[in-house]
Amino acid sequence: MAGDAPGGSRRDRNVAPCRLGSAVGRRRLGQIWAQVRPARVRTGGTGTKISKKTDASLALSWSGGKDSALALLALRAELGRNPSALITTVTETYERISMHGVRRELLALQAQELGLPLVEVSIPLGCPNETYDARMHEVFASERLGQVTEVAFGDLFLEDVRAYREGRLGAAGKRGLFPLWGRDTVQLARDFISAGFQAVLVCVDPRKLDRTFAGRSYDERLLADLPTGVDPCGENGEFHTFVYGGLILRRPIARALGDIVERDGFLFADLQVSPQS
Repeated sequence: MAGDAPGGSRRDRNVAPCRLGSAVGRRRLGQIWAQVRPARVRTGGTGTKISKKTDASLALSWSGGKDSALALLALRAELGRNPSALITTVTETYERISMHGVRRELLALQAQELGLPLVEVSIPLGCPNETYDARMHEVFASERLGQVTEVAFGDLFLEDVRAYREGRLGAAGKRGLFPLWGRDTVQLARDFISAGFQAVLVCVDPRKLDRTFAGRSYDERLLADLPTGVDPCGENGEFHTFVYGGLILRRPIARALGDIVERDGFLFADLQVSPQS
C-alpha cells in the first residue's frame, strides 16, 4: 500500500484550513510556512523546546515524489494533522524506492529533513500481490505502526488504484485517506512550483514521454514542454519525481545527477548523495 501498488479528522486549532489549488490557498502558502514545516525544534528565550505533535493514528505512504509532498502539505495545512510515520516500499534487488529508483540514502536524508520517522518495507523485484500483502501485514503489526488506523496517499484520480488500496487496508482493519483526490492536476502542478518546491524527474516511461525528460527539473519550462495527453502530475505513470527542496523540508537535500540508465523498460536518472550532505 505504500508507494506504488504491485501491478499497477481532527484539526489543529492553531492551523486554519487552507485548500491547495484555491486562490485563497495559494495566497496563504507563505502565511502557513512555519505551521506546515516539519516537526522541528525551536528554542525560545527560556530554552523551552517546541515541536509539532504527530498523530499516532495516521501514517503517510511516501514515494519521495511531489504528490507525496503535496499530500503531506495538505494534511498539515488543511486537516491540521501530522503523520506519525512515512511508509516507503524499497525494492530489495536495487536498494531503491520502488518504481522511482531513488537510492535509500537519499530517502533517509529526505525523511530526516521532513522530521518524520521512516518505515521501509522491503519487497522483491516483481513482487507478487501475496508477498506484498504479507510484508505490509508484518509492518502494520509491528510496534512502530501499532497505533495506526489510517494511511494517507497522494493519489489524484485513478479509481482502480484507490480501490486496491482501500480494499487491502480494509482487510487489515484500517482506512485510507486521500487529501488530494479529485484536484485539478494542472493547478496542482502550478501550485507545487509556485509554492517553491523543488523536484527532479527520476523515472520516465519512454513509451509516453521522450527520454530527454529524465533528470530534468520539474518547473514551468518542463510543464510547457509536456506533450498533449501527458498528465502534468504524471498520474498515469508518465514520470516520477524526487523532491529535494521546499516548504516541508528543513533544508534542501544536496544531490548530484549521475547517469541516465534504462532498466525494466523505464529510464532512471541516477541521483546520488552529494558530498555537501
